[in-house]
Amino acid sequence: MSLGPVMLDLKGCEIEPEEREMLAHPLAGGVILFSRNYDSPEQISELVRQIHQVKNPHLLVSVDHEGGRVQRFREGFTALPPVALLGEHYNHNKKNAKKLAETCGWLMAIELRAVGIDFSFAPVLDIERGISEVIGDRAFGHNADTVSDLAISYIKGMQKAGMSATGKHFPGHGAVQADSHIACPVDERSFEDIYAEDVIPFERLINNGLAGIMPAHVVYENVDPNPAGFSRFWLNEVLRNRLGFQGVIFSDDLSMEGAKVAGDVVDRARAALSAGCDMALVCNNSEAAGKVLDRLGDYDNPVSHIRLVRMHGRHFVNRKELLKQKEWKQAVAVVDELSEGGTYELDV
Repeated sequence: MSLGPVMLDLKGCEIEPEEREMLAHPLAGGVILFSRNYDSPEQISELVRQIHQVKNPHLLVSVDHEGGRVQRFREGFTALPPVALLGEHYNHNKKNAKKLAETCGWLMAIELRAVGIDFSFAPVLDIERGISEVIGDRAFGHNADTVSDLAISYIKGMQKAGMSATGKHFPGHGAVQADSHIACPVDERSFEDIYAEDVIPFERLINNGLAGIMPAHVVYENVDPNPAGFSRFWLNEVLRNRLGFQGVIFSDDLSMEGAKVAGDVVDRARAALSAGCDMALVCNNSEAAGKVLDRLGDYDNPVSHIRLVRMHGRHFVNRKELLKQKEWKQAVAVVDELSEGGTYELDV
């Protein structure tokens, strides 16, 4: 059995019978968890265990756990700061900021691996331009060098914890004001400007082991009439051919407003996969997810299967043992100090 191209979500803290049937569907390949699925570390660990039992190889289990505004699990997990704080430190002490970024990436990933989560959709590789409120402090900084340097260190920490990284939102969401959750943003810049600035962090991260990429639900109208996640040009010509990316391409949530230009939800899934995505996300709409599974039809991409399996978490992590470790305690102290606005100096 192989992993299918559709990632689904769940309604609550347990798998409902009809959801179990959907997860067992040949086209199902993963689950994305949200705050509504979380009650405690023990509960989420059991939920992940049950999801993993549905198939072999096991379904990918993911979550958006960036820190700051976007952290799905709170109680029982370290409160992670927005990565923009790392950018502020980078302006004063690059070496220390990069070590802080590695610590944050490791702590985020190791705590998720300790409850069985395969990966988090992180880090954000967008450049903060003071335009996009939906990005804002989710970005490392205001220029490509800051974002690239800190993100490389961040994914180094993730990799150390046994987690693959997924960069978003290709080729860059920071230059549009509209939020693609509720609108279809349009970026009017030329290809040359986008490629010379926003694409740089993705290119540098690809050369440093980036395993996954999520494209933006943004139309770059002077490049392609389709949003990037439905664009063969952006995904195949630029991402695969020019940048040489061989990892997984995940669509952003196909239930978002920015995806609706591609038709109904089944058309959106087909368009995303046809454009070059390896996995299509259908979230917060179980009826729509069911339609995709029922109507997408036969889909078999052996290369995608190989890519997706590589996103499985590595290294079993015992949570009780983790919480006793000196390395974890030190990392929590560093992150707490960073969150409180301190200038914690690491021994680098």
